[in-house]
Amino acid sequence: MQKGPNYGILIRNKNMEYLTPEKKVELENELNQLKTVRRKEIADALEYAKSLGDLSENAEYHQAREDQANCEDRIGHLEQVLKNAVVMDKHHSGTVEVGTTVTIVKKGEKEARQFTLVGSEEADSIGGKISNESPLGAALLGKSKGDTVTFDAPKGKTEYTIKSIA
Repeated sequence: MQKGPNYGILIRNKNMEYLTPEKKVELENELNQLKTVRRKEIADALEYAKSLGDLSENAEYHQAREDQANCEDRIGHLEQVLKNAVVMDKHHSGTVEVGTTVTIVKKGEKEARQFTLVGSEEADSIGGKISNESPLGAALLGKSKGDTVTFDAPKGKTEYTIKSIA
């Protein structure tokens, strides 16, 4: 696990996954649960399904194997994310970085929107968290209050002005 004080350098490394301390704990707990509880549940389900006989037409066996594959895929993903994680605390800065909260206004509109820039694992646009890898997030990185950013959105080029950074 790395802690990232020098955001300018870390932002350029595409292998890094930016996480808040809370999200890191959440992912560690999920990984522990998958490795201990879920693996055992699946192993028990496989043993039961094998005891039913003919595996070629055994729906319980095939479901347990699919569950096992999905569990192992998730474990691998979580291990990779945590291995490459950079823990980002909320902080105040004069420029937009992962961990900052930015208030922006879309060109031609008066209503401001507020987002916290986070890593892709935590992105939740409804919850006000956008990924540093999203088109808007990438456009905002490194910008300052008063700057205007333009990026390609699904409906074409979109322009926002940064009103504040917290």
